[in-house]
Amino acid sequence: MPAPHETREVIYQGYPGHSLISPEAELEATFAPGLGMIGCSLTHRGDELLGQRGGLARYEATGSTMGIPLLHPWANRLEGYTYAAAGRTVELDPDSPLIHKDPNGLPIHGLLAASPYWELVGADADFASARLLARLDFAAHPELLECFPFPHELRIEVTLAGATLTMTTALAARGDVPVPVAFGYHPYLQLPEVHRAHWRVEVPVTEELVLDDRMIPTGETRPVTIEPGPLSDRTFDNAYAGLPAPARFVVAGGGRRISVEFVDGYRYAQVFAPDSDDVICFEPMTAPANALVSGSGLDFAEPGATRSATFAITVESEQETG
Repeated sequence: MPAPHETREVIYQGYPGHSLISPEAELEATFAPGLGMIGCSLTHRGDELLGQRGGLARYEATGSTMGIPLLHPWANRLEGYTYAAAGRTVELDPDSPLIHKDPNGLPIHGLLAASPYWELVGADADFASARLLARLDFAAHPELLECFPFPHELRIEVTLAGATLTMTTALAARGDVPVPVAFGYHPYLQLPEVHRAHWRVEVPVTEELVLDDRMIPTGETRPVTIEPGPLSDRTFDNAYAGLPAPARFVVAGGGRRISVEFVDGYRYAQVFAPDSDDVICFEPMTAPANALVSGSGLDFAEPGATRSATFAITVESEQETG
């Protein structure tokens, strides 16, 4: 009989965390609820598969992303500090400590980097899986509502079942106005001890969003086909729509295959693979970058309703996938 899954309280890089453990798959995932409910580690047979990029201390101090961070209430960038949605116009304060900026000075990655407001609701495990559930009452924090005046609650449910880590994020509208839904995640994946050039990638997209020189979608699209194969000297910082359902992105090499499946609710993707860091990111997004400003692709949770989205990361040896 296989060993049961486990949950365990841990200290990771000096911070309290919770680990989910799948002994049979030799997979362990660790989250830090007190730092934005970030996924800070994913190990397979003892090898770290998430880019650390300065670790949790840097994430707490500067908002510099690592691991698997949530980007909310907007994924990636806005083109400026004013947006209008659901009949409300918002002026963001560029000097707010909640707002982090990209190299062009644009607000990036939302408001919840390393947020201490997450509450761990439950952690349990059995033979089938290990699970974490966390919530954040956005409406209870005036400084958050000042930047995003749409009362709501977030819940993140994390499940590790065998070789698959699944994350479901639910946004429940708690006020009397619709809530824009434009969140996403930025998982930094790596293949340890395999040269970046030899990583094999699968990017199943058919439509690329044209970006300007600030990485903001222009509203135009173009057809695209990315042939599976070695990453080689290719770099990515591209946005995509027209995803298959479900979309499954893959990086493989060194006898290991990591797939990121957009299970439900994520209609857009950003793929990021710089030449300056040995990571690749397949980013699930409910709306394209700048959707709060442009309105393009932006959906809403109506008052009293809940909108959710799910993605899953599966880690296997290549022999298991044929």
